[in-house]
Amino acid sequence: MKFIAIIPARYASTRFPAKPLAMLGGKRVIERVYEQVAGVLDDAVVATDDKRIYDAVRAFGGKVEMTSVSHRSGTDRCWEAYCKQGGVFDVVVNVQGDEPFIQPSQLEALKHCFENQNIDIATLVKPFTESDGIDALENPNSPKVVLDNEGRAIYFSRSVIPYLRGVERECWLTEHTFYKHIGIYGFRREVLRAVTQLPQSPLEIAESLEQLRWLENGYKIGVGISDVETIGIDTPEDLARAEEWLKRIG
Repeated sequence: MKFIAIIPARYASTRFPAKPLAMLGGKRVIERVYEQVAGVLDDAVVATDDKRIYDAVRAFGGKVEMTSVSHRSGTDRCWEAYCKQGGVFDVVVNVQGDEPFIQPSQLEALKHCFENQNIDIATLVKPFTESDGIDALENPNSPKVVLDNEGRAIYFSRSVIPYLRGVERECWLTEHTFYKHIGIYGFRREVLRAVTQLPQSPLEIAESLEQLRWLENGYKIGVGISDVETIGIDTPEDLARAEEWLKRIG
């Protein structure tokens, strides 16, 4: 199978405007994301709606497409960018433009999910550890996932799932393996086309999680498990932490 990474990157952001262009260890965040995926998948392209980002990607030699400013989600932007590519790919991988530390092992785990012909979409999770603490588990900005016996997603939630009845809250992380969602998705080409046509669903609206729309419409989401810790850049404070982490890892 052939895989292409599409990296949606918007200039406008409520919490951190212009974050794809922010500097991290002497390079722009979007350049670091691009470098992490370009050598692992068969192709990679940034999808943006802003000429400043377009010009920045061209300046470091990356591939980039200008897309509509009216897209509701990064998934819609991915489909437009994919349609502008000349080649045909079996799987389109949506890599967030604020994940400069996404690792090759994580991309390989995502690719592995598609060896199962019954999987339509794939994503990644990381087990919470006891050292993460209960506050991290209960953080609504860190969605949780429950899996079935075949490694498929049953549900995503901003709440802690499952609820451990009869277990003291402080002991939850020692009594059960909870999974934190990592926001990277792979779609079979025709599945990506189809999901962009779906209206918002009740569960998606309730939790503000786009992937619930796909589950509600019957799509099978395979899940790869990763033990790699990455730092997403959502705020200027995240960028500062990422800068320190980059110094530590050399």
